[in-house]
Amino acid sequence: MDGTKTYWFLGANYTGNKDQTDRFINSGIWENGYDKKYLDDVRSIAVGDQIAIKSAYTQKHNLPFDNNGQFVSVMEIKAIGIVTKNHGDGKLLDVDWQQTNLNKKWYFYTNRTVIWKIRANNWRNKQLINFAFYDQPQDIDAFRNAPYWKSRYGDNNDNNKPLLEWIPFYEEIADKLLSYQDKNKRLKLMTFINQLALEFRLSHLIGKDLHDICPFTALGTFNRGIAEETRKNIAQKWAEFLDVKEPVPNCWEGIPLLNNQISWFFTDSENQQQEIDNLWDLYSVALNFSNIDNNYQEDFKQKFDLAMAQPYCSWQLTNGLFWIRPNAYLVLDKATKSYLSQYVEIFKNKNLRKSDFSGNDYLKLLDDLTVRFADENFPVHSYPELYLIALRNNENAILDTDYEAQDHLNNQDMTESVIKKQSYTEEHLINEGCFVDKQQLQAILNSLRFKKNIILQGPPGTGKTWVAKRLANIIVGYKDSKNIKAIQFHPNMSYEDFIRGYRPTSDGKLALIDGPFLEIINQARNDAQSNYVIVIEEINRGNPAQIFGEMLTLLEADKRNPNEALELTYQHQNEKGVFIPANLYVIGTMNIADRSLAMLDFALRRRFAFYHLSPHFGENWLNYMQEKHAFSPQQLQDIKRRIEALNQYISNDSSLGKAFTIGHSYFTCSNQKMTAQDWFKHIVRSEIEPLLEEYWFGEPEKFSDAMTILLGNAQ
Repeated sequence: MDGTKTYWFLGANYTGNKDQTDRFINSGIWENGYDKKYLDDVRSIAVGDQIAIKSAYTQKHNLPFDNNGQFVSVMEIKAIGIVTKNHGDGKLLDVDWQQTNLNKKWYFYTNRTVIWKIRANNWRNKQLINFAFYDQPQDIDAFRNAPYWKSRYGDNNDNNKPLLEWIPFYEEIADKLLSYQDKNKRLKLMTFINQLALEFRLSHLIGKDLHDICPFTALGTFNRGIAEETRKNIAQKWAEFLDVKEPVPNCWEGIPLLNNQISWFFTDSENQQQEIDNLWDLYSVALNFSNIDNNYQEDFKQKFDLAMAQPYCSWQLTNGLFWIRPNAYLVLDKATKSYLSQYVEIFKNKNLRKSDFSGNDYLKLLDDLTVRFADENFPVHSYPELYLIALRNNENAILDTDYEAQDHLNNQDMTESVIKKQSYTEEHLINEGCFVDKQQLQAILNSLRFKKNIILQGPPGTGKTWVAKRLANIIVGYKDSKNIKAIQFHPNMSYEDFIRGYRPTSDGKLALIDGPFLEIINQARNDAQSNYVIVIEEINRGNPAQIFGEMLTLLEADKRNPNEALELTYQHQNEKGVFIPANLYVIGTMNIADRSLAMLDFALRRRFAFYHLSPHFGENWLNYMQEKHAFSPQQLQDIKRRIEALNQYISNDSSLGKAFTIGHSYFTCSNQKMTAQDWFKHIVRSEIEPLLEEYWFGEPEKFSDAMTILLGNAQ
């Protein structure tokens, strides 16, 4: 199978329209039913590409395997064909339909979007292509036991049963409650809830003039911060009222709860009825969107935005979505957002408000996490698992300065020692003596966070390595972290040294050994909640394009996901493709004054943001030197004048230029036993003079003039 060939799975249902499959087949076409959506995707479909008509939905019963009472994603393949003409309008394809009325069911690995483009670049895609186009059976057991599905459908999943046993009950409650969207039936619902409030003294309902209710507030009656036994008893009443067949769960771990004082999703205002109607609409659409093809996507976004705009609906709205379909929707409470902030960009802003977060953002987040869940190295593989780990992390979190939390742990007779890490921020870097302008420093950090790869370039002695390692500390969040790896490129560095290659072993054989880059990739993939940084010094001293190999493509920020995985030049048996995770950052340094080095090629340059570090002998340097060393302001001003004069002389030389100027790092460390004059002469003689001799090799007059600028006539 050609891994570069593109295959397309296309929908035949449009919002408000019936299934178009028969019309497409009879007319020998496939048509995009949207005027402003998917146009570029359709234009990119080439003549000769193979396409399939698909329909995606969920199924719970009559499956050819044990689904443990869980909903299963199903994608029905209805027809396959070959594109004979693309009309180029983003709408119409002519198709030679080769097989029709297939009605083949494919399980687990599905996609609800109208247009799904795949290539045979991983085992899941290969199986799907073979199933749809080459009539090969699906290896259902392989999918059941793959990371994303194993906890729900896999073999030997006894350890997961406590986590999962409540899910079928909640899903059936949600399905049965939907019938009360009909306002004519809600009088019966309200009678039941009022009785519930009196029997269990539900303070948030008692005393209210309650004539109507939304589904999320109704479900909140047994999802609040009350005794677990009371929750079970209330849930049992709901099961009897709704005729739920699934048993009331014994384990309630991993279910988000409402704050007892904020248990309503609608207000007492004159807008109450509209708010309740909006919430019923979202509830209905959310169930349909989780169960059926992509028809409800736009409706979901619209209803989500309407509900989130309501005063009593904040992030707890996602609690309700999670209750009704735990494997389809993500909770976004404080604990989850804190956990996600480690690797999802939108949550790195700790002050994110609900007004800044839309239904479109929510669905994009779900798509992003779905990709991550499929990666066997990702720490969690479903929304219930993610929420449970987020809760546990939140319970165990200790701030560096949170002494009360530390005392609490001590009072709990904890036997495990708590290791405090030394936090490191931008302010720490500035206070250590970073002479980079604060505005430029912020720009560097922003590029690093978004582009993932930067290179610090500049003349010798401008602190490139010093700054690079401290930027790494900021990204990781701590100083002296094991999450940072530093290496140096050199002319003999190869792909086999950096990525992976064969190395001799003690028994005289060859073994396939991972290099430092692959090692830190695996570290980062296995610890997705933390950031990792590799610092590559003198990145242009080797041949970066040759050293990175296929990893050069994967460096791009938008390719940091399992879908972009590539097979390595040297592979272990049964190894799948490799990708660079989003929590791994690359910082390179580059000395642009070294004439022996070749310039970086454009492919590598496109993947890095470049920042130039210049010599800094301004106020920051003067203040730092005066604070750290016993030199007078007059002595420091004299040194500053001499160095700046030399740098101007170097800059004016047409054979050198600014790239060869002398950096401030040469003049930041002092021997306290020396006078300022002796210290300066020592640095010049031992470090600067040999460099200047190299600059003006064969030009003694220029070298002599430079030394006179530095030391005067008393050399």
